Amino acid sequence: MKKSIKLFIFFLIFPLLAIAQEMRLDTVPKYSIATVAEFSKQLEDIFEDPNFSNNNWGVSIQSLVTGEYFFKKNENKLFMPASNQKLITSAAGLLLLGPMYRFKTEIYSAGVVDGSILNGNLIVKGFGDPTISGRFNNDDMTKIFRDWADSLLALGIDEINGNILGDDNAFDEVRLGEGWAWDYESDWFAAPSGALAFNDNCVDVVIKPGKQGEKALLVISPEPKYTVILNNVLTVGRDSVTDVHVFRERGTNIISVQGSIRAGDDSLKVYATINNPTQYFVVTLKYILEQKGISVSGFASDFDDITDQPNYANAKLLFTHHSVFLKDIIKVLNKNSQNFYAEQLLKTIGFETKGFGSAARGISAIKLLLNGIGINTDNMDIVDGSGLSRLDLISPSQISVLLNYMYKSEVFTYYYNSLPIGGVDGTLANRMRKTRAQNNVRAKTGYITGVRSISGYIFTGDKEPVVFTILANNLTVPVVLADNLQDLVCIRLANFKRK
Repeated sequence: MKKSIKLFIFFLIFPLLAIAQEMRLDTVPKYSIATVAEFSKQLEDIFEDPNFSNNNWGVSIQSLVTGEYFFKKNENKLFMPASNQKLITSAAGLLLLGPMYRFKTEIYSAGVVDGSILNGNLIVKGFGDPTISGRFNNDDMTKIFRDWADSLLALGIDEINGNILGDDNAFDEVRLGEGWAWDYESDWFAAPSGALAFNDNCVDVVIKPGKQGEKALLVISPEPKYTVILNNVLTVGRDSVTDVHVFRERGTNIISVQGSIRAGDDSLKVYATINNPTQYFVVTLKYILEQKGISVSGFASDFDDITDQPNYANAKLLFTHHSVFLKDIIKVLNKNSQNFYAEQLLKTIGFETKGFGSAARGISAIKLLLNGIGINTDNMDIVDGSGLSRLDLISPSQISVLLNYMYKSEVFTYYYNSLPIGGVDGTLANRMRKTRAQNNVRAKTGYITGVRSISGYIFTGDKEPVVFTILANNLTVPVVLADNLQDLVCIRLANFKRK
């Protein structure tokens, strides 16, 4: 079946699925008073839904008061967790680094300051800060760079007779996670990691419709000094559809924006990854410095790409930039399911605990932590921080042990507050609305092709705290059906009262 026909069928049945979902959720009684054994049988009937006869369910639902299991199914089998992997990464970050941990970026002068002139290079040394962007700055992506320019001007420096160099040696040069699909490379959710990172290592492209039959108008942020943007978006009539996607040629910064946008539609924003995060960082920084009136005679480059590398022994630390606290960063990581933040945090754990920022060292530190809280890491596979890889494997019971441990830990409040809230925000904003699960469930969702997961915390009708994990692998049905079943289980839990 051709892709266009598949899409037509999907959009034809999607409204019917949504209606079915609402009808099914509305049939749930206000409270379900039952014994745990009776309730378990109700859940078993739900998971026997014939729509899912080809897929595998892994489930663990446990009281945080008594330790009693409400329901278990394949709880010790290994499943691809998708973004439930972030539960591990964010927990490790809080436990190993602390909620008040802040990423740092150091700015050095390597040369002699003569009046207002720095005769030498300006070096920016990165340690993995994922937040140098507009995310914590009212969507002003270059504010931090402008602040740095102001700091240089306050030091009396308005001319750099040298280069802008980026030192990314705190991290390795492996940009993508192990096992990531090759066709993810252009997409924002597979942005490359790096010790120096700017704007989530993406460019923003705002697309505005032009005259019908003509090309759309593109606005690139930051200024296209580092990328080449090919505009292949056509403005089409109102009887057509808006369908835009981006593609970056591998190993380059040539980005093609393709598709169509309807005349009269609002503007649309898309994102594309860049190649070589360090070069992107320093090229943009140099441009901003010059915009602020600081002339730079040299070029912008990776520290390792120049032959005559400066010696830090002869360099002077001018100032240090610190990020917001980790407790705020993991809210972005978990609520928005931000893969880039997860990979940056994984390598930072490696740097802070093992002396070097690599996924392998971060995973080594995390496994040591998990073993210490009672999870046998010989029976699981962790290859990245985000769960984008299909090589990650974990069992429902292992996730439950982690969630149990975090519930009793001193950092639980920060962990709990980072999770999406059912019917309120994050990836659960549009789920479980107008039910007792709304504003009750706190859980991390996950999705890659064929996988749908949700794990977290909920209170029953008795106000009993419960930890739950529901993993689905090998799905062949529309993901909305899996969402419907998972939501139904959560609503049943929210309505459950012990007989």
